[in-house]
Amino acid sequence: MDLSIIIVSWNVQEKLKENLKAIYQTSPQPSPSQGEGAISFEIFVVDNNSADNTAEMVKNEFPRVKLIVNKENLGFAKANNQAIKKAQGDLVLLLNPDMRVFPDTFANMIKWMRKNKQATVAGCHLIDEKGNTINHVRRFPTVWDQLAIVLKLPHVFPNILNKYLRTDFDYNKAAKVDSIRGGFFMFRTSPPTDAKALAGKPAPLLGKERGAMKKILLDERYFLWFEEVDFCRQIVRTRHGAFRGEVWYTPAAQCVDYVGQSFSQVNTMRKQKYFRDSQLAYFKKWHPAWQYRILKIAWVAGIFITWIGEKINFKSRART
Repeated sequence: MDLSIIIVSWNVQEKLKENLKAIYQTSPQPSPSQGEGAISFEIFVVDNNSADNTAEMVKNEFPRVKLIVNKENLGFAKANNQAIKKAQGDLVLLLNPDMRVFPDTFANMIKWMRKNKQATVAGCHLIDEKGNTINHVRRFPTVWDQLAIVLKLPHVFPNILNKYLRTDFDYNKAAKVDSIRGGFFMFRTSPPTDAKALAGKPAPLLGKERGAMKKILLDERYFLWFEEVDFCRQIVRTRHGAFRGEVWYTPAAQCVDYVGQSFSQVNTMRKQKYFRDSQLAYFKKWHPAWQYRILKIAWVAGIFITWIGEKINFKSRART
């Protein structure tokens, strides 16, 4: 199996339907003899207790999909892990339900991954409905940029997050990065085993080594947000012999991202609480205790500022 596609869905039946239709229009599941461009894939849909009959739609219209139905909303990380544990592909793709692939998206991405053995995790060129690039490459969070987000400083100083957001990043070139957007998040299930593999030459995978990357799951302490950042950080700290994981962006493939269709159903205060809990969990895990404490204290003001903004119906286009 070349690719395992995992989609976690919550109350976005129509976008999910469009997504699945587009996937099945990309390529059939052929035999290897059909050529280099032919790919085999499986699709998992993990439904997080949707109330819009998503599960029934998938069962009736896409019988080949491997459907996992949860009786409650388990969050992004835990739901993805349910499918990652069952995935058979050499590559796994975490794909948001509100995405639309092109006919050549998977073929181009897989071809790039096969040629670039140094990339353990990779994301492609994301565009909006009008074809505009969606800036999604980020540096790893620091206490200062996250403090600015908590206190809503980008609303007053729009350029304060330029370094964190990598506003100078060239999306026309492939590059090693810290982290990429979780909406299109591809990673290997087994690392190259020797220097020949890193040079682009095939190397056999031993039984114990194959699937080793599956041991690195999304951290389930994150209900929403920071899962992919944490995963990227785990990857770059992981070694398999001489191989060290890397995260890459590549423009070799494109995908349309409708951005936040599920999020739009959640009110602002709840979103802030999800973000707060995940941010604090991330800093508690990866950063010194004093940074965690500063952010925890700052959130008292952050939640109050958000509440005031809700009361006066303040709308902002600040990028975070």
